[in-house]
Amino acid sequence: MTAFRTESDALGDMLIPADAYWGVHTARALENFQISGIPLSAHPVLVRALSTVKRAAALANTEIGAIEPRKADAIVAACKAIEDGGHHGEFCVDVIQGGAGTSTNMNANEVIANLALEFLGHGRGRYDVLSPLDDVNRCQSTNDVYPTALRLATSTALRGLLSELGRLSEAFGAKGQEFAGVVKVGRTQLQDAVPMTLGQEFTAMGVTVAEDSARIGEALPLLHEINLGATAIGTGITAEPGYAGAVVRHLRALTGLDLRPAADLVEATADTGVFLHTSGVLKRTAVKLSKICSDLRLLSSGPQSGFAEINLPPRQAGSSIMPGKVNPVIPEVVNQIAYAVAGCDVSITMAAENGQLQLNAFEPLIGHLLLTMTEWLTRGCAALRIRCVEGITANEERLASKVAGSVGSVTALTPHIGYEAAAAIAKQALATGSSVADLVEQAGLLSREQAVGLMVPIPQSAPSAGG
Repeated sequence: MTAFRTESDALGDMLIPADAYWGVHTARALENFQISGIPLSAHPVLVRALSTVKRAAALANTEIGAIEPRKADAIVAACKAIEDGGHHGEFCVDVIQGGAGTSTNMNANEVIANLALEFLGHGRGRYDVLSPLDDVNRCQSTNDVYPTALRLATSTALRGLLSELGRLSEAFGAKGQEFAGVVKVGRTQLQDAVPMTLGQEFTAMGVTVAEDSARIGEALPLLHEINLGATAIGTGITAEPGYAGAVVRHLRALTGLDLRPAADLVEATADTGVFLHTSGVLKRTAVKLSKICSDLRLLSSGPQSGFAEINLPPRQAGSSIMPGKVNPVIPEVVNQIAYAVAGCDVSITMAAENGQLQLNAFEPLIGHLLLTMTEWLTRGCAALRIRCVEGITANEERLASKVAGSVGSVTALTPHIGYEAAAAIAKQALATGSSVADLVEQAGLLSREQAVGLMVPIPQSAPSAGG
């Protein structure tokens, strides 16, 4: 039989499993918010961030004499254990919850308090010795703890995404070098355009990924402005003198981040603009990655009746009915991640707009979606690089044959024979199937060797400082 302990709050008594580190406030949330089935522990980066904030608070409270050193030491030890990966399963409240994150903060307070009680040699639930609210939550409110933890968690998650984007950009760049001498027909509006190299196409993909990495990097400092010390609405009510400055200083030391207090804590407590901005940047990145993946699917389409310019590494059977069919499953999954990210951005936009007056009550949804977006994009980038891009090969013979019969190459001759003559050559080439170089020579406009030399794509280079 399961053993229980009794805990109480303003609403009455509840039976809590004796081996649980969480308590009565978490139990209320477990009853009230059976929504997504996704527990807070699904975002370990947020669990660690909450613990780090609580550790900084304990250190600050000790410094200013707000709690006894022995209590603070136990709280710090409990937080450190969680930050090291322990007890994450105790963070069990649903990620979707009412109360602006209060249930999340209470869950953290109770788990840390009961761990700290163990360090002090007491049983779980002995809140007369060390309290989740009077000690672990001293000088704090959900309304400054949760947004600060969410900023830290998002910053950490984004740095992981940046690492994967960097590797993906390098993988595209490596393919750009590998395919540097492979000439192909470029396309605009899905119609044949001028010749280029496959290397230029893949290099451009790498540059695109790098540009989005830069945009994400620009968002990071915005996340490092925090409202810790603001307590309920930004006035700092219940915080002891000296706490706000001390807690930010300790949190900066613990994280190694250039954290700074917001200029106006009332504004910062109500504002979710940084999350809205970060979501927008992630949507941009997702859309750009999706465009690249759609291009990879087009370029590899076939293998007999499509473009068939490149080969994606085969990863699994593509059909339960058509033997031998192989689908571009890795680009497809990244496409779907992008569609989900775009949907998350819409939800975050609505949640940010509807936070009334001095607090946004919908930060649990914002936080869950923001971290989900980042986690999915990070995994998607890794899968795209490892299971797709690094194994791509070129169908060089097919590409060469398409270039040889392409009238788009006549564009390179217009500075030498004029637009009207080039248009006539193109029309004749399409009608007769003759090569552009042969027709130019027959018309006495250029020698065949001159025409072929002019139609070879110029290797891509960086623009000069002046242009």
